[in-house]
Amino acid sequence: MSFSRRLFTFSSVIVVVLILAGAVYLKLSGSGGPDSGEGTTNSAEVPEISATGSFATNVAIPVEGAMVVRDTLVISVSAAAQSAAERLVKVLAQVEGQVLAVRVAENDPVGRGRLLILIDSTEYALAIARAEANLARTQADYRERTLFDDRIQDPRIREERERAARAKSGLDEAEVALREAQLKAERTRIRAPFAGRVASLRVVPGQTVRPGDELLTVIDLDPIKVEVQVLESEVGLLAAGRRASISFAAFPGETFLGRIATINPMVDSTTRTAKVTVTVPNPEGRILPGMYARVSLEARKFAERVLVPRAAVLERDRRTMLFVFEGEGRTGLAKWRYVTTGLANDSLVEIVPNPATDMVEPGEWVLVDGHYTLIHDARVRLVPNVRDAGGRPQ
Repeated sequence: MSFSRRLFTFSSVIVVVLILAGAVYLKLSGSGGPDSGEGTTNSAEVPEISATGSFATNVAIPVEGAMVVRDTLVISVSAAAQSAAERLVKVLAQVEGQVLAVRVAENDPVGRGRLLILIDSTEYALAIARAEANLARTQADYRERTLFDDRIQDPRIREERERAARAKSGLDEAEVALREAQLKAERTRIRAPFAGRVASLRVVPGQTVRPGDELLTVIDLDPIKVEVQVLESEVGLLAAGRRASISFAAFPGETFLGRIATINPMVDSTTRTAKVTVTVPNPEGRILPGMYARVSLEARKFAERVLVPRAAVLERDRRTMLFVFEGEGRTGLAKWRYVTTGLANDSLVEIVPNPATDMVEPGEWVLVDGHYTLIHDARVRLVPNVRDAGGRPQ
């Protein structure tokens, strides 16, 4: 009996396990069926993703543009240069003495004739007094020698006696000695030779100076000159009076205008260059001698040329091309055109007619920034600045 009871219990457990397993199976099969409304994912409801859909191709790309113009193309010659003072004088001591006063400081503006330095003139004042006394003595001697010469009728004899009296009395020598003493005394007062600015002041009050000692420098900064070394092959393109554009390393982003003053006819045999001097207005004295500069000299002019900015011209497949903007307002399409270029300078390129390429016309707009990776018919938007508009400057 005991054995039968255990067998019955074991069989019952197996039946229950089988029933539960079947229920679980049916449950799982039902949830995955086509009629089930929960936990299903319909492939028709998933949005289709493509390379095209992942990039909004209808969004206008920000670009910068410039108008095609018909104008005069100026071919320039560019070269390194250095500024120099138009006039520069090193003022030297002409007499010996102690410096009593220095009336100026470096960079002070001075007018012509202004007193700059005062040297002790006591010794020279005494020399003037001695010369005047000597002159008075010789004048008395001269008068004694010519006392009755007015009675001589022959003017030639009177003239000859006067010359002899002046020589014997020492009157001529005394007059020269007085002028010399006066000149030395005047040279104790150092004055500006012309209007300009003080530079390189080398003396202080109390210092003793001797003839030839350098005291200071006076420079004229307006106008200032810029000396350019131009290759011999380019000198023939230049002429005095033509314009020049100068940029200084000391003033980045700023351009100064000047004119060619002189062209040295001598070519340096070592560098094969000739010196061209450009004058630049400098009323505020900002440009100082010795500043490094880059100069663009106007060389030749070609009138009535169709011109585009250099930045507009690209090269694709070894061919020259550019993008022309077509549209209304600020939004439109970038149209790819192959073109033929002619003459060019640092900023502009001439577009010339050619049966094998396209042409651009004055008044059309060409793209000059943000356009390097564009394709034909790309949708674009003209903006003043690509970076500010969120684009990529290129």
